[in-house]
Amino acid sequence: MLTGLYAALCALLVFVLSLRIALLRRRLRIGIGDGGDAGLARAIRAQANAIEYVPLALVMLLIAENNGAAAAFVHACGSGLLLARVLHAVGLSASAGVSFGRFWGILLTWAILLVIGAQLLWGYVAAMHAL
Repeated sequence: MLTGLYAALCALLVFVLSLRIALLRRRLRIGIGDGGDAGLARAIRAQANAIEYVPLALVMLLIAENNGAAAAFVHACGSGLLLARVLHAVGLSASAGVSFGRFWGILLTWAILLVIGAQLLWGYVAAMHAL
């Protein structure tokens, strides 16, 4: 149930990133690809990067929640994921090079994936020992 909140918020983020691409395409009159425009290329990557990481993180978070993870854990991971993806999108939108947002956004995303993955593995091992 809690994961649904973060799924909805992440969906809004992806919508905003997608809308940004559509508006840029219309303004630049580019129907497909980036047409060599660096700003459009960054916008496309910002959206694609969110699409690459958000679904896996949300599925893992939902499994953890359904396995009985504490509400505080779900909120911490869900809000951290949203923050990470916003940071990354803002950072990538501003610069294709190294930026605060890109660095901390991806680092936080990876940390959340590792934390949820570790929690799921720990739960599995604990359940196997209980048998």
